[in-house]
Amino acid sequence: MINTEAFTKRLQQVIDYYGESASSFAEKIGVQRSSISHILSGRNKPSLEFVLKILSTFPEVELYWLLNGKGEFPATKKTIVQNTIPFTSSEAPPPSPIIEKEIASEITQDKTIERIVIFYSDGSFKNFQN
Repeated sequence: MINTEAFTKRLQQVIDYYGESASSFAEKIGVQRSSISHILSGRNKPSLEFVLKILSTFPEVELYWLLNGKGEFPATKKTIVQNTIPFTSSEAPPPSPIIEKEIASEITQDKTIERIVIFYSDGSFKNFQN
């Protein structure tokens, strides 16, 4: 269970960070203005769908920070050094030679890697941005 009052403060922080009004924020994430108003006033608790809409619209918002204040906002971008494999975690599979060759052939002085997204079989994903 999340602390609704603390969630409301973090939601207001997100709205302020992007320089939005409650109305424009609601429009951007695709919910009714009354939904934002009711959550900010403490009348309603946020639904999972509401939280997911925020996360998909504003990538700098981290799930754990939004729900329980753990982590940071805005999320810091992961730095990827060009011509190196950006994974150091033991959970990341080794890249296939075909993918390494394709990535190496794509990296030129005119092109740099902007973002890498890894999709897992359970439907989750990891986003690495430069």
